[in-house]
Amino acid sequence: MASEQWTPGGAHVPVLLDRVTSLLAPALESPGSVVVDATLGLGGHAEAVLQRCPAAQLIGLDRDPKALDEAQRRLGAFGDRVTTVNAVYDEIGDVLAERGIERIHGVLFDLGVSSLQLDETERGFSYAHDAPLDMRMNQEGGGRTAADVLNTYDARTLARVLRIYGEERYASRIATAIARQRKNQPFETTGQLVEVVRAAIPAPARRTGGHPAKRTFQALRIEVNGELSTLERALPGAVDALAVGGRAVVLSYHSLEDRIVKRLFAARAASTAPPGLPVELPEHRPVARLLAKGEVPDEAEIETNPRAASARLRALERVRTHGEERP
Repeated sequence: MASEQWTPGGAHVPVLLDRVTSLLAPALESPGSVVVDATLGLGGHAEAVLQRCPAAQLIGLDRDPKALDEAQRRLGAFGDRVTTVNAVYDEIGDVLAERGIERIHGVLFDLGVSSLQLDETERGFSYAHDAPLDMRMNQEGGGRTAADVLNTYDARTLARVLRIYGEERYASRIATAIARQRKNQPFETTGQLVEVVRAAIPAPARRTGGHPAKRTFQALRIEVNGELSTLERALPGAVDALAVGGRAVVLSYHSLEDRIVKRLFAARAASTAPPGLPVELPEHRPVARLLAKGEVPDEAEIETNPRAASARLRALERVRTHGEERP
């Protein structure tokens, strides 16, 4: 979850808050309606939805136990209207099945890294502070760290990760420099990585486009946490779990994330009738309609919360299931 600007004990500023709540609210008017916040984070969006939709029950998922602790404190006033679960968002199906829930009425994904994770320097997500190269969103869950990736991937594989996930123009140069450097000393800290990346990028390129290590850090974070593959597994199931009239809202912060969302939403909103069929049969009708197609924050919001600058919002409404269709 990348949209909340966080300071310990301070304000939480979720991106596109009013738009997110206004999109979800029409589906959450009936008593017992269920909304899933698949990336609960610090609970900013969840709090606003619960305030605006007093009939709704919320299930909040997050893989980061520290974020869950913060969210639980924030949402404590809502009592038993809130259930929090330490889970990755591709586990939505299991979470619902364990609670006997067949259909939900809303689902929100706020993708990427949270401000809590960025601002806790010891997590290793930030290139602005020297810290251990970790980057795991759940440090209690085991798994490889960014240091493991840097020290064990061959240069060709590492270059592919940087090129695809970071859209890094100089991926091969950086990967070669990393492979050369680790022969002398394994990578352990973010400061080591920043120095190598900065030296590998030509001087003219370092003067434009922000911090030279920004794309490398993004790529490593996505690789360590399996973010894109997790989204590809999670999103279809979440949309298919929606009741007729239910709504899905997704905030993405990376072009590859947004592409996955755009394609899935477009497929659900398209007819499956074979070309040339004279009459569209009921089973070929779209199962959803698009509500938002890549909306972005306005300049005022970006000025207030610069981390929202890359956000893209997409939303759809379920209009048909196998046994029910919206009039």
